[in-house]
Amino acid sequence: QVQLVESGGGSVQAGGSLRLSCASSRPAYSPRTRCMGWFRQAPGKEREGVETINYDHSTTYADYVKGRFTISKDNDKNTLKLQLNSLKPEDTAMYYCAADRSFRCGLTVTDFADWGQGTQVTVAT
Repeated sequence: QVQLVESGGGSVQAGGSLRLSCASSRPAYSPRTRCMGWFRQAPGKEREGVETINYDHSTTYADYVKGRFTISKDNDKNTLKLQLNSLKPEDTAMYYCAADRSFRCGLTVTDFADWGQGTQVTVAT
């Protein structure tokens, strides 16, 4: 199992930025962290994929984040990051880090085996 700990959430005004981090208990080259990603869940809604990054650093992202959010992986520090720019009120949600050994590395929630506890992002109008 992989332990994942998110940080960096907070409250910002619309148009603002945040940087989320996820510390992993497994090294970047571990098969268990071959694919890592960020997901989010707003109150009353299902969890959805935001952006994922594969072992080869290829990424997959949801249409609504294009040009606004950027995922990156610091292999030396076993850390996954998500830069959130141009935030909108509809981005308000709990953001979760996830990891899996899959080569698919898409945005499907059920493909991911290991999850963090989440970090809250709140965007005010």
